[in-house]
Amino acid sequence: MTTLAPAEVEVEQPHGADEVEHDRSWIVIVWNDPINLMSYVTLVFQKLFGYDRAKATKLMLQVHNDGKAVVSSGTREKAEYDVARLHAHGLWATMRQD
Repeated sequence: MTTLAPAEVEVEQPHGADEVEHDRSWIVIVWNDPINLMSYVTLVFQKLFGYDRAKATKLMLQVHNDGKAVVSSGTREKAEYDVARLHAHGLWATMRQD
């Protein structure tokens, strides 16, 4: 009796599947809350992200009026760091891949 070896099959890994996940940036979202004053939120955005008063005010108003605003983006590590800093200042922030 002759035993045949199974035919070799080459399985190709989809090109770029993992690379795309790593290349996608992360965004940090600040959510509206009933606790923090609008002036305080503006100051936190200026302090943490170096935004000028006009940009920080615009983002704060977006949080206030729309319920949320994207305040930063970048690598996962940067997003985690930014969320931790926002939490340390009493703001409600989350992150997700863009």
